[in-house]
Amino acid sequence: MDVFERIFGRSNSASTAKKRLQLVLTQDRTNISPETLNLLKDEIVAAISKHIEIDSENVEVTIDNDEEGHHLTANIPVVATRKVRPRNVGAPQSRKI
Repeated sequence: MDVFERIFGRSNSASTAKKRLQLVLTQDRTNISPETLNLLKDEIVAAISKHIEIDSENVEVTIDNDEEGHHLTANIPVVATRKVRPRNVGAPQSRKI
């Protein structure tokens, strides 16, 4: 069945249910509610959008668990970079008195 899934790009409902259950269990173990995860997503999108253009509708933020612990993962599709003029760091500011 795995070969057919790779060829035709189909996934069965059992694997989808398994992924959803893993997400719910991980969120439960980390005490992060879906509301908090959505808030994190919104804040990440807002911060990154200041510097680069992203596809905010397709941003995915998940919490994964493996042998090393919990991981917050953000999949953020980049549309384009924005040209930003560099700031003069350390340059003296002229003031009118």
